[in-house]
Amino acid sequence: MEKMVIEGGRRLSGAVTAGGAKNAALPLLFATLLTDEPCRLTGVPEVADINTAVRLLESLGARVERPAPGEVVVDASGVCEFEAPYDLVRTMRASFLALGPLVARFGKARVSTPGGCAIGSRPVDVHVAALERLGARVRQEGGYVDARAKRLKGAHAILSVPSVGATENLLMSAALADGTTRIENAAREPEIVDLADALRKMGARIDGDGGAVVEVEGVERLGGFEHRVVADRIVAGTYLLAGAITGGEVRVRDAVGDHLGLLVDAMRAAGCRVDTEGEGVAASLEGRPKPVNVRTAPHPGFATDLQAQFMALMAVADGTAIVDERIFENRFMHVQELARMGAEIRLVGHRAFVRGRERLSGAPVMATDLRASVCLVLAGLAAEGTTEVLRIYHLDRGYQHLDERLRELGGEVRREQA
Repeated sequence: MEKMVIEGGRRLSGAVTAGGAKNAALPLLFATLLTDEPCRLTGVPEVADINTAVRLLESLGARVERPAPGEVVVDASGVCEFEAPYDLVRTMRASFLALGPLVARFGKARVSTPGGCAIGSRPVDVHVAALERLGARVRQEGGYVDARAKRLKGAHAILSVPSVGATENLLMSAALADGTTRIENAAREPEIVDLADALRKMGARIDGDGGAVVEVEGVERLGGFEHRVVADRIVAGTYLLAGAITGGEVRVRDAVGDHLGLLVDAMRAAGCRVDTEGEGVAASLEGRPKPVNVRTAPHPGFATDLQAQFMALMAVADGTAIVDERIFENRFMHVQELARMGAEIRLVGHRAFVRGRERLSGAPVMATDLRASVCLVLAGLAAEGTTEVLRIYHLDRGYQHLDERLRELGGEVRREQA
């Protein structure tokens, strides 16, 4: 097992590339199950979750080639298995996105209930209810969801919450359904729009993606596609915050300012200079940040996937900030590890009261999930002394060559055997 060792106090500066979004690439990979024609994706991040998705597609009978870094070609014409087993799905929640495409194209699927980061309850009930609205017969037993349908039927589906995964499963399922599907309270994330763009290249008829109401007119069959994955807004935001917390200046070349939503506003309120006009997005900070209160919410609100990283910045702010987490109930597991580095944080229900300190101190800390891991790396960059982050396999699920990128920006970061 590896650990990440960070020598703090180095100012980060320079330019870096975020790369393709993991959370966009994963549904795109499962969308290839909707057609018997080859599909080519570029800009695919080389992270552990992508490898898991590829193994799952291959277990179903798809042929997957990776001819160049960041490029994945999937031919799902040979799919002959319709079960996504627990040993693959347990490590990555997005594997549940195989359910909709398999039912839509083949009329049957059996998918294990998912795993992933232990950040809170994320039941599959919204996915199940959505498929049932399209006419699928769904049973849940033995840790698996079994869905059957001769042909899905277009329907009016109102999501109880704007679930990203349920919206993606609905988009893919409805694309091959008989008739028109109207999705209300749909998720609005940029990754949803990216999936809809790829589905349209396959021949799908989708309107309204990026808004709360989406309509999908089903077609008889879908074809192959070539598509470049949208840049990762969470990785981009992480690098911008890394620059700010070290008092440096970092530009993320491929970042899209509109995709970063309220993070840009919050960073500006904290005293950062954020430039969204040039190539990508750049952020810099002189002196300590000002305290800023944030509350997580579905897009276009403040992203829960950036909450931990922003909390690291507030841990060195000149004053007290409130971080209000409203998406996942267990997404404060990084707090006790930040406290080991000297952060002053008091938890009251779903709120964290963060009293900023002039500086943090390096310490050995333990990663508990993907975003908590990178939060501790950011804190280590700003701390005095050496920080060792253990269990960094969480990091490798979502950040490609993070240590190398931070070194390019001037950080002193290395991997060692734990």
